[in-house]
Amino acid sequence: MLDTRKLPSDSRVAALAWRPLLAVVAVAGLVHAAVATRFGWHRDEFYYVISGRHLAWGYPDQPPLTPLLARLATELPGGVLPLRVLAIAAQLGCVLLAAKLAAELGGRGRAQVLAAAAVAVCPVFVAGSMLFGTTVTDQLAWAAVFVTVARALRLGSVRAWLTAGVVAGIGLENKATVGVLLLGLLVGLVAVRRPVLRTPGPWLAAAVAAVLVAPNVVWNAQHGWAQFRMAGVLSAEQGGALGALPNVPLLLLVLAGPPLIALWLLGVRRLCSAAGREHRWVLVVAVTALVVFTAGGGKSYYAAPALLGLFAAGAVRAEARPLAGPRRWATALGLSGVFAVLIGLPVLPLRAESALAAVNPQLVETAGWPEFTRQVTAAADTLPPGSSIFTSNYGEAGALTLLGPAAGLHVPVSSAHNGYLLWGPPAGTPDTVLCVGEWGPAYLHRFWSDVREIAPITAPDGITNEETGHHAAIYECRRPRGTWAQLWPGLSHLD
Repeated sequence: MLDTRKLPSDSRVAALAWRPLLAVVAVAGLVHAAVATRFGWHRDEFYYVISGRHLAWGYPDQPPLTPLLARLATELPGGVLPLRVLAIAAQLGCVLLAAKLAAELGGRGRAQVLAAAAVAVCPVFVAGSMLFGTTVTDQLAWAAVFVTVARALRLGSVRAWLTAGVVAGIGLENKATVGVLLLGLLVGLVAVRRPVLRTPGPWLAAAVAAVLVAPNVVWNAQHGWAQFRMAGVLSAEQGGALGALPNVPLLLLVLAGPPLIALWLLGVRRLCSAAGREHRWVLVVAVTALVVFTAGGGKSYYAAPALLGLFAAGAVRAEARPLAGPRRWATALGLSGVFAVLIGLPVLPLRAESALAAVNPQLVETAGWPEFTRQVTAAADTLPPGSSIFTSNYGEAGALTLLGPAAGLHVPVSSAHNGYLLWGPPAGTPDTVLCVGEWGPAYLHRFWSDVREIAPITAPDGITNEETGHHAAIYECRRPRGTWAQLWPGLSHLD
């Protein structure tokens, strides 16, 4: 008689508790949807859409997947709404994948729901899905890699490993930070699952991922490894490793959600115990992410997707050895959810969000773009025929390009910031240019002999954001010191 205990089978994993999980998804989705378009576009969303209109296998600050999705979303009616729907869908995908990962780590219904709810109310996941961009899609990619790798390790089949390889390759075409996840996975397998590396599955998965990311690698090689140069710029802005060091407690104690500290600590305990040894690679991934991103001067949220693995492991431990009753966990989840919504979603008045910009500056970056566009349009109406607009950053250029036509703006817009610098300057000589952004007259005088400030850029309700916080203004610039092609190298900048 065949001994089925020796056969890998999905039956060894508890089925997902769909009814309570869908309830968690529904509540999270409704909360996000209620405020999805309360303020408006974020500067990065403008940039992703414009980048998607210049399709390439890479850009100085990201691979191509998110710009492609942004372009497809904005071809639907509804303005920014389709983008926000994508962001919410990615967040809800993380919620469900957290439940699936808990199941792969040995959790039953209660553990699955606890893991899913923890991700749904975790501030760094909630805030990450406030807008559509590489942050929320990166979180989804990490979650999918966690699940597919855990499944491949359980089943041991080549097919399961190939699925993990496809997911990893797609994730790498979205954001290079998935490479740190894969590095942590390799270290984890060497440390605790070395026999797996003597099978073909992991290596075939790596080959598939390499093939999928190859076009972006080739693009980088053809463009002087632009994404690596951009990473160096961002690291320098963070202050390098020393500047990033405070990000570790910020992530673990604040962005993870103060009421959820106990859960990820339980996850660490579970993975360090004998019962969690076969899944200890999840902990190795988290430690590797913290070390690599800190040493590289990365931003505080780069390592955040690793929390999903710790939450799942913690939920399994909480189910197996309950140290707190359901009411205490419900209270912790509720408190974390309130905290996450207040700092991560646009629920407060605009002035209050401006006051909290030190905690989360992204919310105020979604306000004021229609007013900005109308202000620039009014200035552009006074220019002679043949004039153009040049902006200091991609947010300004994207806003004028996407919102300008509805406001009556029909003047060509260009910039030399990040991806825009690769798309090249306008043709000819910039006889009269409306320069918009956080420049000073001294800087602009390097490129034009006659520079006149027309008006400072203002924001609604007196909020302070990236534009108003650096005295961005509108300048009329005449008598250029060369053609666009000659001025372009000096105007180009990565930051």
